[in-house]
Amino acid sequence: MKIDPDRDIVIDRLLKAPPRLVWRCWTEPELFCQWYLPKPWRVSEAVMDLRAGGRFFMATSGEDGQRIANEGSFLEVVPERKLVFTDLFGEDFAPIEAPDTGFGPNFTAVLTFAPEGSGTRHRAVARHRSAADAAANREMGFMEGWAIVTDQLEELAATL
Repeated sequence: MKIDPDRDIVIDRLLKAPPRLVWRCWTEPELFCQWYLPKPWRVSEAVMDLRAGGRFFMATSGEDGQRIANEGSFLEVVPERKLVFTDLFGEDFAPIEAPDTGFGPNFTAVLTFAPEGSGTRHRAVARHRSAADAAANREMGFMEGWAIVTDQLEELAATL
């Protein structure tokens, strides 16, 4: 995949867990809720219909009672190898309208899981609608947050 340095954010890590366990952490809602956000934020609800056009939903909660819902859909599902989802479309590829928050549908995630030694080469590419959206995510700490949650993902996968 060709990377656009202005619109794409890439995280590439070798995780100490096999692809099947990393995949489970990404695709089983009860596991996903345990690692996906930097603490004290947490995913309080997740729905995953693992098929192209299937619903991807999560509700997040902050320590002060904040709640943010994120709706999207899966675009591609290749078990234990690739997962692509977006918040630009909802279930069955229905367009999503931007909420009144000023920060609406934002990106498509392309995740790959490749065996490497006894671990997984995990690559996450966040493909943004615009360079401005990517810049806004970078400025709000996207890279630091993804580093934290990738550590949490690796820790959880190691316990399975």
